[in-house]
Amino acid sequence: GRVAAGAAAGTAAGAAVFRPVHAYVLMDAQSGRVLDSENADTLTYPASLTKMMTLLLTFEALERGTLRLDQELPVSRHATNQKPSRLNLAVGSTIRVEDAILALTVKSANDVAVVLAEALGGSEEQFAEMMTAKAQALGMTSTTFRNASGLPHKEQRTTARDMARLSRAVVSRPAREYAYFSRTRFDWNGTVVPGHNRLLGRVEGYDGIKTGFINLSGFNLAGSASRNGQRLVAVVLGGTTAAARDREVAELLEQGFGSAPPKQTVAVTDVKAAR
Repeated sequence: GRVAAGAAAGTAAGAAVFRPVHAYVLMDAQSGRVLDSENADTLTYPASLTKMMTLLLTFEALERGTLRLDQELPVSRHATNQKPSRLNLAVGSTIRVEDAILALTVKSANDVAVVLAEALGGSEEQFAEMMTAKAQALGMTSTTFRNASGLPHKEQRTTARDMARLSRAVVSRPAREYAYFSRTRFDWNGTVVPGHNRLLGRVEGYDGIKTGFINLSGFNLAGSASRNGQRLVAVVLGGTTAAARDREVAELLEQGFGSAPPKQTVAVTDVKAAR
């Protein structure tokens, strides 16, 4: 059959097909208790879920007063050299911190992730060390960050359990900060920039968090929903398509809220091309 979207086939004839690690974790956001999981501690790649950490450190800088929402941040050549998704910033231009936050939560812009990294860490490399230190402080013991965006780097590794811990830290931030993750679009220079998180408005109580994709990781999604005072986080890594990944997160959340059978009985077979 056809190789599912996101799987990278070897170039040699008869080479084994590479399949990303498939893993998931369903977590109660208040207690941190894991309600269901598969391959929770298997190392894989975070892709753009990385930007949750970039944003967490941005929120902490705002809280400390070392950054302001209306502050203009300079755009370096290194930032503009990032691969898509991008906001296509020009070298020497600036972007407001609040627009930068929205560019990450809505557009997952890699150039803007670097702008924030350089503003907070001096260089992206130094910022990645700050990210990794924060990961350790959160108990994300299997995670190493090497960049602020999640673009491919062989040493940028994580697990589903660690991404659930990071998601829990993000959803626990003040409501005004977490609200950025529920935005479906934002205005940039007179243009409406649409978002990637298709579960917004489709799952009861669902209000964010972050999508991701690189070939090595497959399709990733960390999602959160709140119902009747209970908040859950579901992380799926290694989805075959965006649609399959979305459905799996939705199923995990429904299961966690008690309105679906256990995850093991739900087969995710959707391999339609991602839209």
